[in-house]
Amino acid sequence: MQEQLPSAYLFITPWYAQRTLRLKIGTSRRHVGKLFLAASLTALDRGFGGAAGEFEFVQGKRLDYPFLFCRDKRKPYQLVQELLTQHRNKEFRMRSLDPAWVRSRFPALSQEIDGRIPVFFDGPGGSQVPGSVIEAMARYLIFSNANAHGAFASSRRTDKCIASARKAAADLLGCEPYEVVFGANMTTLTFALSRAIGRELNPGDEILVTRLDHYANVSPWKALEEEAGAVVRVADIHPEDCTLDLENLKRKINAKTRVVAIGYASNAVGTVNDVAAVVRLAHAVGAWVFVDAVHYAAHGPIDAYALDCDFLACSAYKFYGPHVGVLYGKQQHLTRLRPCKVLPAPDEIPSRWETGTLNHESLAGLTATVDYLAELGQQISPSPSRRGALVAALEASRRYERALCAQLMAGLSKIPGLTVYGITDPARFAWRTPTVAVRLAGKKPDTVAKELGDRGIYTWHGNFYAPGLTEKLNVEADGGFLRIGLLAYNTSDEIERLLRALREITVEG
Repeated sequence: MQEQLPSAYLFITPWYAQRTLRLKIGTSRRHVGKLFLAASLTALDRGFGGAAGEFEFVQGKRLDYPFLFCRDKRKPYQLVQELLTQHRNKEFRMRSLDPAWVRSRFPALSQEIDGRIPVFFDGPGGSQVPGSVIEAMARYLIFSNANAHGAFASSRRTDKCIASARKAAADLLGCEPYEVVFGANMTTLTFALSRAIGRELNPGDEILVTRLDHYANVSPWKALEEEAGAVVRVADIHPEDCTLDLENLKRKINAKTRVVAIGYASNAVGTVNDVAAVVRLAHAVGAWVFVDAVHYAAHGPIDAYALDCDFLACSAYKFYGPHVGVLYGKQQHLTRLRPCKVLPAPDEIPSRWETGTLNHESLAGLTATVDYLAELGQQISPSPSRRGALVAALEASRRYERALCAQLMAGLSKIPGLTVYGITDPARFAWRTPTVAVRLAGKKPDTVAKELGDRGIYTWHGNFYAPGLTEKLNVEADGGFLRIGLLAYNTSDEIERLLRALREITVEG
């Protein structure tokens, strides 16, 4: 029987082979991939001799990440016994996410509009924010409102605010603070990055995007067709479940490929892409990988070093924060590339990438957002580090959201004339977020969204800036999708309220 263990120590699952234990023993931020200790009973019984304690870095046939193989057959079992003993101590047990506690942190969730408490299923377009985030932004404007690098108190507080936000973002993304760049939003940051990369390209160099992408991860690269003579190619999808066609992507990566731009997850249909696999394919031909993590960031932990991507961008307002964009870039790339900047501005990283004065109050809010998630994580699984608490919080959010998604899918499947786009099999929910795109026969998505809105249920409709996907699925000309987006502050009761409303709308015709 599989035993649930705290992620701070290890997890065991018969996943690589029927009799294999996969044990997480730690991560190295400077190492490509997570480090795993794989103890295959069959392999060990055959005997992999060698010096005691010697480890071999290998790649498993079905593993998403590299792992470490221990040549001393005794060590894996000793490790298992020690960690199981720790796990049996109650202080190491992981708790489940408490939705009541989560909801109590968000003032917007208890407001009444037109005599009822609204249901916020509009999260993929922007989440609600905790009260602590609102308070942090107000405190900044009261006590620290000044420009940076001055010789007086409020300016020094602003310097500290910026540094704190960089550290918070680095803890969230699994990188170093000097690899974090701030901007107005992900779109603005991506255009700035694409211009800098464009200076490195030659006519005929290729950039690969996908049909799942939000156009914030398409248009900045398409602009380089005119500006740098680049050729932008598009990887296709499997329309039956809206997943990336990895074989099609492989065929389009070649010696001319310079950049592969991929979304971590689709903001329209929720598909989670195998980013680690794409990174390996791109790096094999020397291409850089840019990851749009805007949609994914609220739904699971991000480890930029484990992914080994070259760049990754997200926006805080999608994961309970204010409107501010965050870009991770490998140190060597941020140093080598030449961004557009004013001459007197600093030339060191990351400041050279940040044009103009930053939105300091939003940076204060970003730090408070990360601290809120860390507070949640400490309740789930106490950790000595903020990074550990963040991983615990987002892992717990993923488990909670997955259960809500299963409930939603089961209910939607019983509504006549309703079509769900994307992955619907609960056994494959590891490859989707709880963002669900649907269409109701005989009704356009904007009509359904309005009827739900009139009932106090907030959803989105349209193509969500992913027209490549809606065109492929032949729904672009007919209004796109109705999008239902779940976050960790949503509840089972809210899903039932939505399902009742959809049934009523179906009956009303």
